[in-house]
Amino acid sequence: GFTVTLDGRPLQSPAGTAFILPAKELAQAIAAEWRDPEEEIRFPTMPLTVLAGAAIDRTGKETRDAIAPALEYAGADLLCSRAEAPSELVLRQQARWQPLLDWLADAYGARLAVTAGIAHVDQPKPALLSLRAAGEALGDFELAVLSSATAACGSLVLGLALTAGGVGAGAGFDGSPVGENLPRGEGGGGARGARRPRGPQGGNGGGGGV
Repeated sequence: GFTVTLDGRPLQSPAGTAFILPAKELAQAIAAEWRDPEEEIRFPTMPLTVLAGAAIDRTGKETRDAIAPALEYAGADLLCSRAEAPSELVLRQQARWQPLLDWLADAYGARLAVTAGIAHVDQPKPALLSLRAAGEALGDFELAVLSSATAACGSLVLGLALTAGGVGAGAGFDGSPVGENLPRGEGGGGARGARRPRGPQGGNGGGGGV
């Protein structure tokens, strides 16, 4: 695994667990969040640090238990509920959300139905089964990401896209129906510490290394 060091000291989770990450790219992205020049730590600007901290501190059972609530979003995914008017909003939703639904169908064989207004639409059972299989195939760390991202966005489609790399975090939240960021805050899963070190140092000799 990979970790991030700050002033030569390994980053720790809120529970004091070693901040071991499954991918170098994720560790580099988290290190970049700690390069912000502000002295005070502001977790709303550090969503990856917060999310990783929460994932690391969960036990395996807690993580696997997160599958069910995440999958509940599939039956009424907000990306499938479109506005009827005004036309500008209808077109904007189509442009932002339909490519994500098309990606889902291509990636997982799950074509979800779309409705307009407040009418409920039953999603095809084969699509729901495909999404369940996709969730159950994820590792513990990926599933923790899926759980948090799905709840924050109100959309399993966006949660899977963010988890699988089908969309970047910025684009994902631009497309989110609820317009919220990942859960964050000093009490919600960030790394330990109240002040930002002068500069993150890493094993590669540069700032915020891995």
